[in-house]
Amino acid sequence: MTNASLTNPSDNDRPGTTGMLTAIVRFTVAQVMLVILCVYVMQTFVWTDPASVRAVQASAWLAVIVQTFTFAIARLVARQQVIAGWGLGVLLRFASVAFWGFLGIKALGLVAGPALLSLVVFYFLSTLVEPLFLN
Repeated sequence: MTNASLTNPSDNDRPGTTGMLTAIVRFTVAQVMLVILCVYVMQTFVWTDPASVRAVQASAWLAVIVQTFTFAIARLVARQQVIAGWGLGVLLRFASVAFWGFLGIKALGLVAGPALLSLVVFYFLSTLVEPLFLN
């Protein structure tokens, strides 16, 4: 028997899965560090009142969650349908901004300006970093 016949067929799936999980973890760490830096700058120099700081921090959480999810989707379909994965990610980000603007901000009692502007900034900056981790 050769070594190839002794391997489990599911073992062939593991390198791709491990690579995908590694990329997701690396992207998440990078975007969290970027978002933390942006939150610090925004709450120190731009929006310093407690209500605005709370809005920026809530938007940071939303951005990290949505961006991690959209990155995972993009990573899953990147090899077969690059444009479809990118388009779905854009659609999810747009939908989350609309949801945040119409429902989320009011439900949490946040200040609208800082909450929406910071969310868009977080999405923009983490989207710029995303291609580095897709390959």
